[in-house]
Amino acid sequence: MDARVMNTNTYLDFLTNQIHTVIIATTDNLQNPSTCAIDIMDFDEQGLYFLTAKGKSFYERLKQNDTISLTGLQGNTTLSSQSVTIHGKVKEIGSFRLSALFQKNPYMYDIYPTKESRMALTVFQIYQGNGEFFDLSVQPIFRERFSFGSCESKGAGLFYINDDCINCKKCISVCPQKCIVYKNNKTTILQKHCLHCGNCYNICPVKAVEKE
Repeated sequence: MDARVMNTNTYLDFLTNQIHTVIIATTDNLQNPSTCAIDIMDFDEQGLYFLTAKGKSFYERLKQNDTISLTGLQGNTTLSSQSVTIHGKVKEIGSFRLSALFQKNPYMYDIYPTKESRMALTVFQIYQGNGEFFDLSVQPIFRERFSFGSCESKGAGLFYINDDCINCKKCISVCPQKCIVYKNNKTTILQKHCLHCGNCYNICPVKAVEKE
């Protein structure tokens, strides 16, 4: 997958059809965190779709708090890995799309073989979210943010160099991915290759590096 020609739909397709199984984090009514493995079964212009059974604690947590975070990872080693992370909102849409999800994911017929056994199932939609694709299989590393629904892509965790910079280039010397460049008398961080390690922030003598 060439990360440099991606758009939101391609990331959602990659998450659904190549990564497929993700770890979703939720919180209960006491705000205690919990994680579980869930299959992302489909996507469209309205968002992502997965299902669960109404008797599960996961279902209860989704009903108590409609905010989730998920990460899906593909790769045999750290340096071959590509991941997608999404923070978003979910809502229950019931049996709508249930048949379509089974048809697209036929292994579900082995888990819930009869129509009667499927009565416990309900479909959830992740209808808006901010996401990030992170690729360690290339050098320098590549990351890109995306959003869907009514969300705007956010840059939380990004480092920027403001106008207080004196171009001492100390930040360039400590950048592990060499993503800080000096050009036209200006020092700039190339965000798509930044690890967010904070070396530049910590070494700047005039505090010209800001964290968003």
